[in-house]
Amino acid sequence: MRPEESGRGRHVGPRSQCEVIFVWSLRFLLLLTICYGQPPETVKVLGVIKQLQAGHTQFDLTENDVNRHIVWSLKTAPRPGLDSLTAKFFEGNYVSTYTTVDFDAVEKWKPGTIPMILRPVLSGKRSVWVDIRFFVANGRATFKIEKAYFEKIPLPSLVVEKAIQVIAARQPEKYDTTKPVPLPFEMVNLWTRAQHIAGEK
Repeated sequence: MRPEESGRGRHVGPRSQCEVIFVWSLRFLLLLTICYGQPPETVKVLGVIKQLQAGHTQFDLTENDVNRHIVWSLKTAPRPGLDSLTAKFFEGNYVSTYTTVDFDAVEKWKPGTIPMILRPVLSGKRSVWVDIRFFVANGRATFKIEKAYFEKIPLPSLVVEKAIQVIAARQPEKYDTTKPVPLPFEMVNLWTRAQHIAGEK
């Protein structure tokens, strides 16, 4: 019996080799898609960003679009002091957020940000509920804290504002929330309605 006819010495022809390579390549691509694939909402948000970068455009995103993209974004590019964030949009540029903040990091970056009386509560990673209303003029945004809570404990707006300032300054963009913040991508307007956020450039 010739070697190529035996089970042990079976000859793999060029076509079979190509099939094996194709199958393993396909498996590898599927694995990458499962591990690193962008959810549809992120694809939508990134598409909007590309349009904004390209020129004049308008967009409208749902809460689900934004929140699913935030989850993916924080996993792929973690933000200092910020572990998670969920947003709800209402009429009149009113945004309700539920955010997990690393208060130990905030206090370390700027000692004295968290008052002594609140440090037993606001330490480590804690989830806080903060409602804000933002205002846009000439392509720049300011905000006002409407209310803030940790569990059922009301938080002073001044403390929350300072924490936001510290966290914002630590981001790669170096935001300064003590001044009107330029809208990204040279946008001229941004607004909310029930369960939606929209804008234009």
